Amino acid sequence: MIKERILGKLSEYRFEIRHITVLFIVFIMFQVILAFVQKSSLDEFLVDTQNWYKKHSAERLAIVTSTSIELMFENLFLYKELSPSEQNQIISSFNVIFKQQLLQKSVNDICLFLIKKNSLYTVDSGQELYSYLSSDLRPYEGTENLHTEGVELFLSLKEKMESEEVIYSGLKNNLTFNILVPFVPNGEYIGVMYMKITPDFSFVSQDVSTSFDNVSVLYSSLIFLGLIGIYFVSSQAVKERNKAQKDLFEEHQEHITEQIQHEKESLFTKRIYHTHHKAEKIMGFIKHDIRQMDNNNIEAIKTRVITYSNFISRIIYDMKWYDQPVNTIINNMFRTEINKVINFIVDYLFLRISSKNDMFNFNVELDENLPLVNVNEFVVWEILEPIIQNSIDHGNKSSIDISIKTEYDSKKHKSRIIIADNGVGIKKELLETDKNGVLKIFLENQSTKEVEGTNSGYGCYIAYQMAVEKCGWDLDVENLDEGGCKFTLTIQN
Repeated sequence: MIKERILGKLSEYRFEIRHITVLFIVFIMFQVILAFVQKSSLDEFLVDTQNWYKKHSAERLAIVTSTSIELMFENLFLYKELSPSEQNQIISSFNVIFKQQLLQKSVNDICLFLIKKNSLYTVDSGQELYSYLSSDLRPYEGTENLHTEGVELFLSLKEKMESEEVIYSGLKNNLTFNILVPFVPNGEYIGVMYMKITPDFSFVSQDVSTSFDNVSVLYSSLIFLGLIGIYFVSSQAVKERNKAQKDLFEEHQEHITEQIQHEKESLFTKRIYHTHHKAEKIMGFIKHDIRQMDNNNIEAIKTRVITYSNFISRIIYDMKWYDQPVNTIINNMFRTEINKVINFIVDYLFLRISSKNDMFNFNVELDENLPLVNVNEFVVWEILEPIIQNSIDHGNKSSIDISIKTEYDSKKHKSRIIIADNGVGIKKELLETDKNGVLKIFLENQSTKEVEGTNSGYGCYIAYQMAVEKCGWDLDVENLDEGGCKFTLTIQN
């Protein structure tokens, strides 16, 4: 009786082992078959995807390059006689675009084919493009060996490109794309941008295939070890461990989520406070201007109201995006006159306050030689307005004299904007630097106000973030011996 029971237990045990073994073998076989099928499908997918992406990336690169040259072509067109430095600046700007593309491994050739008075011109450098603009460039005579393939392709498609103005991309040897993009500055077709591109993404296929093989082997090995481990390890211990880890993870995740949410709410609240204050004040000016509008001042008021409205649009944009795209801040399309911005802020923002004569006075000295900057006009406004407002709000005197001065050092190619006041100055602890070398006055939540808890400590922080972090300018502040403080913005032109 006992013997039969023991044999029955052993038989039952062996059956369980055989059962697990069969399941293990079947599972591994299915996994191997599945791995082969997946790899075959992956290879086919990668080939199809790469063929599409090669064409797409080549066309997008050509379009972006053509668009960049078109924008510069439109903004730097020669309407007047230029100085040698301005000529060199135009040539250098176009050279940057041509050379940047040729530095890419996949780009074999780039050139502009332009038509003027039924003559063909080939342009592949800033010097040649400037010569073309000034009508000094010789037409293409067919004896040059450069861009022969592109010229032949363009001539064969010349009428089609001019009539349809669509992108043409031809594949040669299943590797190289010859791309023609219509060149239409100011909406007028004057030629095409030609690029010869050989995109190579074979390394992606190799890396993906290798990674897939490694994952397949690793996955199969883990399955084998997992089955063996499940056989020996107590399921209860695993459940308790998983439960403890899950509880800890959820608690940690909840804490991080609450912390992030709190920081976002705090930051957004401050942004709303500052932008609402600015928008409210400017909307008041707009309403006042509209009430005062008549036939004699309609043009001046219209220009002023448009500027106000554009700045409010910028305020709304700032509220929408925490990190604005760089090209909306700095771009070669922007040609901002800092002196003009300063005059507008002083005349139509600060001096419009009814009690201005009792509160503050302005002394403005602007250097007419100050060059333009490639920064959005309203970003410059966002930089200067908080600094000037700081002198008014934190001067702690019944009447504040504020001086604004601009100067340009032509030898060092540096512009400076100096904003000073005769107030009580800045507390010494705010002129100390943190571990990163940044003055504490430019840190978030650091205020020059005496009253805490009033949503302060954000104006100078905004100015520093926009000027230094976004625009690459230098911003410094110091107390003056005779009283007050001085902010200095330095721009490398």
